[in-house]
Amino acid sequence: MNLASLKTEFLEHLEIEKGRSLKTIANYDHYLSRFLAFAQISEADAITDDLVRKYRIWLNRQDAGKKRHGSDEGISGTLKKKTQNYYLIALRAFLKYLVRREIKSLQPDRIDLAKTSERSLDLISSDELARLLAAPKGDKIQALRDRAIFELLFSTGLRISELCSLSRYIDLKKDELSVRGKGEKVRVVFLSEDAKNAIKKYLEKRDDVDDALFVKHSNGGAKEAKSLRLSPRSIERDIAHYAIAAGISKKVTPHVLRHSFATDLLENGADLRSVQVMLGHANINTTQIYTHVTDKGLREIHKNFHGKNRK
Repeated sequence: MNLASLKTEFLEHLEIEKGRSLKTIANYDHYLSRFLAFAQISEADAITDDLVRKYRIWLNRQDAGKKRHGSDEGISGTLKKKTQNYYLIALRAFLKYLVRREIKSLQPDRIDLAKTSERSLDLISSDELARLLAAPKGDKIQALRDRAIFELLFSTGLRISELCSLSRYIDLKKDELSVRGKGEKVRVVFLSEDAKNAIKKYLEKRDDVDDALFVKHSNGGAKEAKSLRLSPRSIERDIAHYAIAAGISKKVTPHVLRHSFATDLLENGADLRSVQVMLGHANINTTQIYTHVTDKGLREIHKNFHGKNRK
């Protein structure tokens, strides 16, 4: 069987057996198609150490295009190491699939990922967070909706995609909510009283029957449409708007509220493992990014013991 057919079967395997999202499958399709276009091979056993080495050099020299915020471009105009790793991760996953099928090819553990710089966190101060949460003012339905969105994001640490997929039919008498996250994994998140009260006030003013928890509104009411569900992009724009109104100069996104949720828990004594579960991180290494900004003990040690001998 040629590589193009094997790639198709691998993508079907991701969708049916692994339960990956269509977006993830589209990304893997893109990464693998680019590899096959570079390699110009048709058989799995033609994937060798030397071919992968040449591919990595080729990737590292690719022009990421015009500089723009949020692009894959590095400082020099080439693909970031993190982005290059996405291509390698897809190739490695494909090779693991070939091993499972007992098809001769390069062993997946022959591919090491490129070293990347430590990820930085976009954080806002507790004062800025308070101003942001208070930014949606008044009793108009849009303000009630946005206040509920902000409180829910800070209470649960939800990803924006998870928030947008929620149904309005949640039991506000309970302090918890089940959500389906990455890889179709279900986890429990917890609702603060502020979040429950904000959602309740918003739902009480809704006059539509749409299933979505958060919907589009115009002139105080919902428009007639097949689906009124808010998109992630709409929420991103709203948060950016309120951040400016609250006098916050930093770029604020839904993910910043997720960061605020995690750091708030850790700064107040929560253990890393519990925060990992609440965030829905598959690997605790992902959660450890928060520890260096929340370790008050280290700051106190430095303050109390550093430079005591200087005059």
